[in-house]
Amino acid sequence: MSKKSSPDLGFEDALQQLEALVEGMESGELSLEESLASLEKGVALTRICQKSLSEAEQKVKLLTSNTPDAETEAFDVDA
Repeated sequence: MSKKSSPDLGFEDALQQLEALVEGMESGELSLEESLASLEKGVALTRICQKSLSEAEQKVKLLTSNTPDAETEAFDVDA
């Protein structure tokens, strides 16, 4: 956890750090303080990921708005 989460962090980097935090927390070897610090960092990383995804969605909507007959459909994250 040497990298700090920041708004400049890219989606892939934030997601990778988030996955590492989850693995550490799932191991059950963290103290309460470490778990709380990981949770706090995880929330910040999640917000970065959500912001990146929201911005990407807006770009897609903007790009497809120039094609009036293009249909949009819900994106299935689990697929």
